[in-house]
Amino acid sequence: MTDLLLVRHGESTWNAAGRWQGRADAPLSELGRQQAKMAAATLGTFDAIVSSPLERARDTALVIAEELGQGPVLIEDRLIERDAGEWSGMTKPEIEEHWPGYLAEQRRPPSYEHDEPMLERLVDALADMNTEFGDATVLVVCHGGVIYCLETWLDAPFERVGNLGARWIHIDGDKTGLGERAELIDHDAITLQSRDQI
Repeated sequence: MTDLLLVRHGESTWNAAGRWQGRADAPLSELGRQQAKMAAATLGTFDAIVSSPLERARDTALVIAEELGQGPVLIEDRLIERDAGEWSGMTKPEIEEHWPGYLAEQRRPPSYEHDEPMLERLVDALADMNTEFGDATVLVVCHGGVIYCLETWLDAPFERVGNLGARWIHIDGDKTGLGERAELIDHDAITLQSRDQI
């Protein structure tokens, strides 16, 4: 069985500004780097560490790997975040101004990447990781959209995942199953710690 811990990256500069990112390559904020260090302190060892190619995920993985004394961090391009299309870089008020009612009605702009193509690439990536790593425990640093897409596929109800929130996924042969959600950091503590250092 391959056990994958899918972890959402630390806070990015665009997270902090409330901007939709999608595939835009916003870097980690200083708080995001602190979050990654704090998360590493809650983790054991892994047989491999894999990351999305986007900087915010890759750098989260690199910080965790350094703290754990593990590596290298392997890049898996198919773990990239969902393409947010025309909304990339926009805040919710800006989206509401240009696309009135879309958010409330769960509608998306034309270039937004929908679940079907996203799921196809993610399932292929999981299958290849299962083949490559076999009976292993793998840390996978990715994105909220990646976790939501896989949870929907595996019949989990929608629940917001914060920075450094995580979900276990287990692959046994041709069966993929959901494990538990996990919070790797105490958001209140890390926010207070960050303010104390300013």
